[in-house]
Amino acid sequence: MEFSSHSRVWVYQSDRKLTDAETLQAQVLLDNFTTGWTAHNHQLLARAEIRYNRFLILFVDESQAGASGCSIDKSVNFMKQLEQHFGINLFDRFNLAYRDGEEVVSVPRQQFEELLKAGKINTETIVFNNLAQTITELQTKWEVPFKDSWHIQLFRDLVVN
Repeated sequence: MEFSSHSRVWVYQSDRKLTDAETLQAQVLLDNFTTGWTAHNHQLLARAEIRYNRFLILFVDESQAGASGCSIDKSVNFMKQLEQHFGINLFDRFNLAYRDGEEVVSVPRQQFEELLKAGKINTETIVFNNLAQTITELQTKWEVPFKDSWHIQLFRDLVVN
């Protein structure tokens, strides 16, 4: 199914990498949720995917029906159920993800700051901007160098060049 580039996205980052088996199971649960996801009794054109066994992403093409407050609440409640089921945290916004070579790593903010001070994370390190709100932003502004992300504004003073 083709989605508009303006389709809304919600990116949820797990505090740990899911196993391959967990990822498969989570994808089935996500597919079941998006298939039945409605807003004011209108079926949403929605889908979900998991990237890098860590990021759970919901997509809604609002050209048919827009996501409402109630439908967004349903998705948040569903994600909380997934947290319980898999023993993960999807709502810790102080857990930051970055690339270490080919590996995607997530660490608490304090550890992220220590890695910056030690020079292990630098301006070229790829970080993940989970604030992306559309497919276009997901494609162009989600995996970006630290220097081009919102992270630079928060951590500029800690960057070692």
